[in-house]
This record gives sequence, structure tokens and C-alpha cells, in this order.
Amino acid sequence: MPQATGNPTRQLSDGQRKNTPRNPDVPESLDVPGPADGGITDDGPADHVPAGRPPITATPTATRTDTELLIAASVLLADAALAARKAGADLTGALTGGRFALQALRRPAWALGTALSCARALTSPTGLGFGPNGGVIGELARIAGNVTRRRPAAVAMAVDAFALRIEAATLTHPNLDSAHARRLTGAVVSGNRVETVRALYALVERLGVTRALTTVSPVIMELLALTGLLDENPVNDDFSWVTLSGGIPTTDPFLGLPSSLLKYLNPGPGRAERADADPILAKVLGTSRNDIVSYINDIGALGNHGLVLLRRVACEDGTVRHVLLLPGTSFALLSNSTPQDLVGAFDGCLRTDTTYTRAARKLLRRAGVPAGSELMLVGHSLGGLTAMNLAADADVASEYRITHVVTLGSPIDAKRPADHTTRVISLVNKHDVIPMLDGRGPASPHDIPAGWVELAWLDESYDYPLSHAPQAYSDSLRGELAHYREQVNGLIRCYDGDITGNQPYMLRDH
Repeated sequence: MPQATGNPTRQLSDGQRKNTPRNPDVPESLDVPGPADGGITDDGPADHVPAGRPPITATPTATRTDTELLIAASVLLADAALAARKAGADLTGALTGGRFALQALRRPAWALGTALSCARALTSPTGLGFGPNGGVIGELARIAGNVTRRRPAAVAMAVDAFALRIEAATLTHPNLDSAHARRLTGAVVSGNRVETVRALYALVERLGVTRALTTVSPVIMELLALTGLLDENPVNDDFSWVTLSGGIPTTDPFLGLPSSLLKYLNPGPGRAERADADPILAKVLGTSRNDIVSYINDIGALGNHGLVLLRRVACEDGTVRHVLLLPGTSFALLSNSTPQDLVGAFDGCLRTDTTYTRAARKLLRRAGVPAGSELMLVGHSLGGLTAMNLAADADVASEYRITHVVTLGSPIDAKRPADHTTRVISLVNKHDVIPMLDGRGPASPHDIPAGWVELAWLDESYDYPLSHAPQAYSDSLRGELAHYREQVNGLIRCYDGDITGNQPYMLRDH
């Protein structure tokens, strides 16, 4: 595929980010050329293939099998690494516990032999490497091992598991197979920080910052986890182990700072005030309808300086329903006077009760949305996170019937709605960095709940951050991925009707 930014040829391939393909001949996670390339789509109708472009043959099954085998092997290695780490903690706890001390007083010879055996198992290269952890003594020993760069067997297996994930992603993302990208990933896997810095500099020098970031985005979580696992800092390892097990890290990968600190950086109670639409927003809202592209365009017109929109719809079945549109993050400042800032974005990813969700709850009460009303939440980026956080709030879910949560470019995979009947629809451009921040990248073995609808594609028309913009998603859905647009519109059909109210609200931290 062309690599130059701004190439007029649109490169798209579509498919859910799953590891088990629906078509036995085409790997679902593989970047199969899409309609614009004369290729195939995994579930799109044939009439979306431009005329005059011959269809291509399916990717050989061997490639799919290689990817699946790599991911399966990474799962086995990850399980082994976690088991070895737990074994080290259990041995450390047994050796330093009070019961062992009492037994040592009664049977000193036995205790000495047992202690020597445990010490050999914990420190031998043929055993757990240097595997003590857990408890005060175990953690002190682990810290000493980190500082002296003694690598436990668990860490070695974890590194291999991450390396296999990166290799699996490389098979499905050709950009990662370039010499410069290979040099970077190889340096990170080997733990060579000097070479990592040189390789990163060479990649940025060749491609530019945005293209370099976009290139490594499919494996960004794996690279961060490896960086934390292989450095001498003993307090940032939790990020790596949680990423390995498929969870959402609650610490940062560099200093190991806990996410609980974010509540002190984002403490605002949240406030919602009615606002007037400016002429541009009013013009866009004048053409709005129950269509996913229309919703995305509305979110784009709202901007990311604190405005959200509550819509009232007199639906065709006679029911009055509401739609809440939630824009994403402003990247101008780390923190500003609205919930739509970078601090709010990190907070929304790691926690549920945030300033954005508190302000949105106050908006619904201030607007007088009747209890029991059916409500659809549509959000981009941080707005999508906030939509899922609202749906996960038991109080909100019990007061309103949240029928749909529609997100685009949002890392929501670890979040769950409180009401199991809520339909979650996630739109993901695999050329967008942000959706990968939930820890589930293209080569992750962890999947979404069966009832969710995730529509993912690869559109290389824009590099990050443009690939993350609402307009990029709208552009894709209006073009070659029109069948996805039709699919989403079919899922939200119950909101068809006349718009009887469009009220913007300005959300503030305080």
C-alpha cells in the first residue's frame, strides 16, 4: 500500500478486530484490500465495488493460519509467564511466612534444606530465574533484581509473548514490516534503550512524527509494556503485567503512577448550562436526521471546547426519545475549564465517575428528561468513553433506558454497560491510534462481548491525528464503507422521526 501522506488513493479494508475469521478463506484481522483497491469486503454487498476493477483473490489460508498460530502461542506464553510469576510469589510467601519460621524452630535441619531448595528454585537460571516477588521481602528482592537487571523467567516469557503479538500484527499491517519499523520493534523487544532511541529517531526522520506514530499504533500498547518491563524501574511493572493479561492498566508505563491520582487532577463536580448554537452549528443541525453520518457531522460541528447536544425526537412509533451527542478531546492544553481535555481523556479511560460524566448527568436532570425515557448516547473519542461510562453507571441506567451506545474512535473495549440490553456499536479505523489505548490492539487475543457490534476498517487516507477526526470517520462511511453506514442506521431505526428539539449545552468543570 502507498505509504506517502496525502496519497489520493484511498486504501480501505474492513472487518471486525477479531481473531477468528468469519470467512474461512480470508483472515478477518488481515488488511485485505477493500473496494477502492478492487478488493473484497467481508460483509459488504458487491454493488459497492467500483465498476471496472476486477476482484482480487482471497488471501491464502496459510497467512491466516500463521497469524492465528502466533496469537495462540502468545496466549500460551502469557499464561506461562503469569503462572511463573505467581509461583515466585507463592514460594516467596512460603519461605518468608510465619508458619515456615515456626517449623524452622521445630525442625531446623529440614528448614535449612527447604530454604536452600526454595532459594535455588527462585534464583536459578534453570528455575524461575530471579523470581521472588510479593510481600515486603519479596518486593525488596524484586526491586534489587530490577536494578541489577536480573531477568526472571516470567519476564522472559512475557517478552516473548509480546514479541509474538508484534509479529502477528506485522503480518496484518505491512507498515510494521518496513526496515525502520522492524529496527524499532526489535530494539524494544531486546531491551536496548540506546538502540530504541536511535531507531525511533530514524523512523521519525524518515516518515515524520504523525506517520511514525501511525505506523507503530497497532502495537503501541505492546511497545509501552515492553519498555516498562525491561527497564530498571521496579514500580512501573504493573502496567506491563496488566497489559499482558488483557486488562486495562491502572498505572502509567513510565513512572508507575496510579490512576487514582487522576481524580485529584480532574476533581470538578461538573456543570451544564444551556447555550445557543452559532450560525455554523445551527446550519448543520438544520439538516440533521437519524443517520450515523449525520450524527458524526453534528459532533464535528459541536467542536471540542465544551459543547454537547441533547436532541428530542418524536419517533415514528409515537414514542418520544432522546439522543445525547458527546464530542471528544481538545488537545490544545493538558487541562482547561471543560471536561473535554487531556486529563479528562485519561480519567475517562481509567475510571467511570469523571467530571464529564458528572456534568452529563446534571445536563439530563437540568433538561428535564423524564425518568424511564429511552436514550441513545453517541460519542467520539473521549465522548464515546463518556457514553460508556454513563451506560455503566447503575444510577443512570436505572433512571433512563439507555437503548444504544454508539462510539467512534473510542477505547471502550474494557467497559460494560450496566443494562445488558444496551446495544453497543463501536466504529474503529485501524489507522487511528486512540482506539488501541484500551489494550486491545489488532494482535490482542482478547475479544469483545458477543452482543456488541464492532465495525472496523483500515483507511490510510489520513495519518494520525487526522485519522482520528470525526470528519475522517464520516468520509469513510459516506464512501466505500456505505454498507457499514446502512448497517448502523438499521440498528438505530427506532429513532427515526421528527426532531422536535436541539439544545446545545456548555459543560464546565466547575
